[in-house]
Amino acid sequence: MRYRVRHLTEYKYNKPVSLCYNMTHLLPRDTPSQRCLHHRIQITPTPVYQSEGTDYFGNQTYYFSIQEPHEKLTIDVESYFETGVNELVTSGSMRPTTCGEFRQWLVFPATPELRMVKEYLLDSTLIRRSELLAEYARASFHDDMPVLQATIDFMHKIFQEFTFDPVATTVSTPPEQVLEEKRGVCQDFAHLAIACIRSIGLPARYISGYLETLPPPGVEKLVGADASHAWFSVFIPEFGWVEFDPTNDLMPGEQHIVTAWGRDYADVTPLQGVIFDGGETLALQVSVDVQRV
Repeated sequence: MRYRVRHLTEYKYNKPVSLCYNMTHLLPRDTPSQRCLHHRIQITPTPVYQSEGTDYFGNQTYYFSIQEPHEKLTIDVESYFETGVNELVTSGSMRPTTCGEFRQWLVFPATPELRMVKEYLLDSTLIRRSELLAEYARASFHDDMPVLQATIDFMHKIFQEFTFDPVATTVSTPPEQVLEEKRGVCQDFAHLAIACIRSIGLPARYISGYLETLPPPGVEKLVGADASHAWFSVFIPEFGWVEFDPTNDLMPGEQHIVTAWGRDYADVTPLQGVIFDGGETLALQVSVDVQRV
């Protein structure tokens, strides 16, 4: 499947910004089931300095600085992707690793790969492990259950028991509060799943990207009506990193487009940086359009 994604971000300030330094996580990255064919990024006003790079997690970054007064900042990113299906997961030809086996392997990891995934067992900026979170996940991840099947069951549990509510949470809402209130958005469900899985001793990471949404039959799709999406992945020894989307109760396929991954949302925020002046308030508008080509 081939897609064109346009992500348009506009900031409007109530007073001129005199200087800004920023980094974005809006450029695409290649994965085993995804390849970037082409991308462009346009910043207005024109930056005095700009460069592409790669962060610790291998995500594509874009640094820029603007050194002229401006009351509006526009970041326009257009990317073309080719996506497919992870054949390793669909083949099912290997003996499944159980949760108990995997937990034991992680105590004394025998390979460089296992040693590297242990960082995704630890607390991160927006995710803290706890006994409450472990208790919620423990029934799904008992020792005799294969890791893949356990995670599928847990994803289904979140989908069934939680309500999508775009006004119930903020970016910084902790997973334990989401668990208590049983409401949130895709980012909350991904954070909750990761926090629970780490709390029972298995590695999980956060993924940001896009999901193609299709209008009802006979209804024309609105330009810019899509949105960024979030899901999570779990390291499974026989497959590597396997992705799960608890918001939609499915394992991501061709319609999921990965932008970046990290320990949680704080590692992959679309835009972060420093501005000088600009007043006390700003208006943010984001438009995302995902189209098949």
